[in-house]
Amino acid sequence: MAGAGKKDKENSDSFFCLFLGVCGDEFSVLRSPQSVVFRDGSWPIPGERIPDVAALSMGFSVEDDLSWPGLAVGDLFHRPRATVLVTVKGVDKLALPVKGISYPIENAVPFSLDSVANAIHTLFSEETPVVLQLAPSEERVYMVGKANSVFEDLSVTLRQLRNRLFQDNSILSSLPLNSLSRNNEVDLLFLSELQVLHDIASLLSRHKHLAKDHSPDLYSLELAGLEEVGKRYGEDSQQFKDASQILVDSLQKFADEMFNLYSGNAVVEVVAVKAFNSPLTRKTRSILQSSESKTENPYNLAYPYNYNYSVIFNIILWMMIGLALAVIVISYNLWNMDPGYDSIIYRMTNQKIRMD
Repeated sequence: MAGAGKKDKENSDSFFCLFLGVCGDEFSVLRSPQSVVFRDGSWPIPGERIPDVAALSMGFSVEDDLSWPGLAVGDLFHRPRATVLVTVKGVDKLALPVKGISYPIENAVPFSLDSVANAIHTLFSEETPVVLQLAPSEERVYMVGKANSVFEDLSVTLRQLRNRLFQDNSILSSLPLNSLSRNNEVDLLFLSELQVLHDIASLLSRHKHLAKDHSPDLYSLELAGLEEVGKRYGEDSQQFKDASQILVDSLQKFADEMFNLYSGNAVVEVVAVKAFNSPLTRKTRSILQSSESKTENPYNLAYPYNYNYSVIFNIILWMMIGLALAVIVISYNLWNMDPGYDSIIYRMTNQKIRMD
């Protein structure tokens, strides 16, 4: 009986751990509108398909069909106005709230939302949506549209982040540091990333009208401060435990603020990954960048087809078939026309001759 009770307890603990979504790398949905339906389940999501999930939830199409059952169709006529994706590196056990939905990640490879950002910039270029991609620890930032004016005062370099922390209205005045220190560079890096989350919501609250326009917005943030804390103190240290709890509270607060700023019409997602399987090679981009010179084709090969080829082919094919049928029907009717009865020209001419 004791062995059976011990076994039941282990099964219960395993189920509880899985229910909280803290076992292994995970993709979690903290907040989502009713128009975007995420199903409860433990279906693993491939790491390279996370950008496709973000694109489909915003109503964009993807090149390859996604057979992942976690995302339902939802309301096709009401899509979210914003998608917020926060990637947390160096941890696979974030104790996120139970009200969120979590899915395990299969093959956690590096990814980016460049394809989603390009789709937004292409389809809504005239409306200038807000697109922000930021990695504070690497000083990597990419802004498109109105993000340049909204987040003009956002700290993006390490020097700016450090100075921002010691201002009067920083999070240090209200955040319980516990075992973390203000005099340690690693702790300051972790806290500066939390300051960025606070400043994004604060700066966006000054431009609430942008959250009510028709163009979708995109926020992609990458946080590596917790990973540095784990390397500095160890994952079993009190500093790492305190930092993990502070990060969870800050993420939930950030998710609630962004969700409320968009009037409940935003998707807030978190990706927690211990370590990526392979490094991500990113290409530098610029809106004013000139087009790259075309590489020579020494073998005179044809251009590869893209996924729009079948659509364009069908449009041209059926249009030509319709025009051919129209020409045949018109020619047949003209050939079999009775000039004295069907043509108004001959009828008017006959009447005129009779009057004369």
